[in-house]
Amino acid sequence: MIKTTQLCWGAVLLPMLLPVASARAHFLELIPSTDIVSKPEQRAITVDAVFTHPFEGGPVMAMAEPVRVGVLVDGKQEDLRSRLAARPVDGKTGWRLSYTLAQPGDHVFFIQPAPYWEPAEKVMIVHYTKVVVDAFGGDDGWDAMVGLPVEIEPLSRPYGLWTGNLFSGVVRRGGEPVPFAEIEVEWRNDGSVRAPSDPFVTQVIKADAQGAFGYAMPRAGWWGFAALLEGDAPMKAPTGEEVPVEMGALIWVRAVDMK
Repeated sequence: MIKTTQLCWGAVLLPMLLPVASARAHFLELIPSTDIVSKPEQRAITVDAVFTHPFEGGPVMAMAEPVRVGVLVDGKQEDLRSRLAARPVDGKTGWRLSYTLAQPGDHVFFIQPAPYWEPAEKVMIVHYTKVVVDAFGGDDGWDAMVGLPVEIEPLSRPYGLWTGNLFSGVVRRGGEPVPFAEIEVEWRNDGSVRAPSDPFVTQVIKADAQGAFGYAMPRAGWWGFAALLEGDAPMKAPTGEEVPVEMGALIWVRAVDMK
């Protein structure tokens, strides 16, 4: 016969032993149709923007029209909002950018989305995101900074990476390094991998005292690096209340298997 005290302790311990669902990491994907263009017939590319959970393949969150979309090449920025078109993704709104590469060199595509209200966390989310496309062997400008409020400066060239290569960068805010910034890392799952438990879904690393970090990508495909920082000031949510802002500095890089 189980004593009453044992039953009481069982009632206390049971909720502690039950699995707790981890908060899903939000990532703004910014994925080009290719990250290396070497032939003239490949010069027309697309870049897709989707707000989702990359490793889990969803759910997709609806995106309002982005505030800013552009490309930085040869030290000059071009506004690309007129080339942006809405497209449905799993019944929600995503965006597609069509662009024709006109010159050699590295093209840094970037996006500033409209703030997203996350009621579960009571926070507004703004992820400043970029990806680099190399055109015609220009191989110059991959480390150029857009000048976003929060941004990752790549220390490794963010294309031409083999699976297992170390990608490294510096987290910057207002141009200055962010000591010990936390970076979330996710692989854009193609459906071939199932995480054995929640901690495998989102990898978490920290920058050093100079804001620098590194991560060796263990599988081919697209990898997202998201440094998440608290905004300088609260923002008004759709509910009318003032809430914190999550500012994300994101960069996407692609690893390729050796064959």
